[in-house]
Amino acid sequence: MDPNRIADADALTLARCIRGGEVGAVEAFDAVAARIAQRNPALNAVVRFDAERGRAEARQAQQRLDDGDPAPLLGVPFTVKDNLWVEGQVVSQGSRRFERFVAPQDAFAVQRLRRAGAVFAGITNCSEFACKGVTTNKIFGVTRNPYGLHLTPGGSSGGAAAAVAAGLAPIALCTDGGGSTRRPAAHAGVVGMKPSAGLVPHPTGFAEPLFGNAVIGQMARRVADVVAMLDAIAVPSLADPQGLPVALWNGADADPARLPAGVRIAFSPRLGLDVPVDDEVAASVEAAVARLERAGHRVVRADPPWPAGFDHGFPMVLQHAGLAALHGDALRRAEWEPDPDIAQQIEAGLRLSGADVAAALFARDALYACFTRFFAQHDLLLTPTTPCTAWPWSQPGPSTIGGQAAGPRGHAVFTPQANHCFLPACTVPVGLDSAGLPVGLQIVGPRFSDARVLALAARIEASCPHDFSRPVQPVAATV
Repeated sequence: MDPNRIADADALTLARCIRGGEVGAVEAFDAVAARIAQRNPALNAVVRFDAERGRAEARQAQQRLDDGDPAPLLGVPFTVKDNLWVEGQVVSQGSRRFERFVAPQDAFAVQRLRRAGAVFAGITNCSEFACKGVTTNKIFGVTRNPYGLHLTPGGSSGGAAAAVAAGLAPIALCTDGGGSTRRPAAHAGVVGMKPSAGLVPHPTGFAEPLFGNAVIGQMARRVADVVAMLDAIAVPSLADPQGLPVALWNGADADPARLPAGVRIAFSPRLGLDVPVDDEVAASVEAAVARLERAGHRVVRADPPWPAGFDHGFPMVLQHAGLAALHGDALRRAEWEPDPDIAQQIEAGLRLSGADVAAALFARDALYACFTRFFAQHDLLLTPTTPCTAWPWSQPGPSTIGGQAAGPRGHAVFTPQANHCFLPACTVPVGLDSAGLPVGLQIVGPRFSDARVLALAARIEASCPHDFSRPVQPVAATV
């Protein structure tokens, strides 16, 4: 098979071709390696790549197949974000503080994907400590968006998003602490899943600064590939404090044919917040909702019941406090050269009091109560994933959104809520704006409704007039 066709294939198609003997596992890896060599220099998405190690893993996958192993992802390449452990690999969290850290073992999700037969194909770039809305750091520099090399894919999992979108690998493991999987996925036109807290165990690896809000995310160009990843990694484990004693994931329920006819879908164009949204983003999301309605789904407009005077800024208090606890002493001792923005966040955390942190945690409880009430009346919630499309990588955020001046977190207003309430949320691309940039729609559900969220995502994906399943050839910068 032509190497470009192999590299263009989605994960399940590639797995079928390998199992059917049309493509060898080593041939599949070599096609991805050639694609990385061709496209990654412009993107800087994959920041560590060992062709010989990957080829050796591919040979092992082929041997497993030849021996009759039924593992579902045999020979399928996957990438791993630079804050998840891969045994024997330098994993740095995008920080010079950890630029010589060698992971002593695989993260649980990495281990499980390998058990399912997937082949490790490189480490993807992320912002320092995965705490910034663009993907750039002092070790590897800037990751660019394949839809426009002058643009960012967002952060913090921008390397994963750019890699999947450009066909450097069909699937990617990443993390999502406030939207770090979903927002880059939306900006790069791929599917990004944030599972319910506890669904995918994460007992081994770096401490995260968000007090249990961060989860292992999945990216792919098709919803079905995300389902296949969760089939491999969503297993019970009490080794994780949030882990489950029994299995709650059933991938068969993610089949869109199993979506109940009377599923109660709510649509909130701005999540009930006084925030701007670009007109073309709003129009693409509205068009996707209209396609659902024409297909026979009843969709009602409804916003979460926010308490009067609720402070929506509390997530940054937790992030700053967590960063300060993990890295504040090292910053004071000048042990490494941090990203200036990350240094500011750590310093902000050092100025917080215990009462400030407790107030933020109480606010999280109040937010959880809001969504509990909301999902007593609705099964699923639709919102824009981001209020804007991708912006220049040299800026921490877009200067304006919807014709209004945008603050530094204006692009991130619709994603953190799911993290703080431990809810499943998936972004699926639904269209392109007039500049040819992807727009994402977010589906959120009550905790552990992950399969239903993905079933609706698959239905939305199938109705989209643009085919996002094929990789994008990186587009040269125009400004």
